[in-house]
Amino acid sequence: MLRVAAAAAVLAFAAAPALAADGAQLFNMQCKMCHGGSPMGPSLVGIAGTKIGEGTFAFSPALKNKGGTWTDANLDAFLKSPSTFAPGTKMMISVPNDENRAALVSYIKTLK
Repeated sequence: MLRVAAAAAVLAFAAAPALAADGAQLFNMQCKMCHGGSPMGPSLVGIAGTKIGEGTFAFSPALKNKGGTWTDANLDAFLKSPSTFAPGTKMMISVPNDENRAALVSYIKTLK
């Protein structure tokens, strides 16, 4: 039983970098156009763990007034349905696939 738990821990640790790599690929294909230096969207460098709607970007009132921080759960909920998470947000693109969202959140957390 101990071996199974140890093997599961090793696999979980090894999966995190792979998940982030998948997220990087998705980011480059789907997100980079707006979030990679364009004035259309904020840079996502260092955004994980920060207060929602704060920073130098001109965030919508919907995000400025949202409250909370960009936790894994909040990033996931926002990517799943931006307009449900923060009605009135400027972001119109959603990521409906659970695995893709998990990969993107994992990648976003590596951006420092």
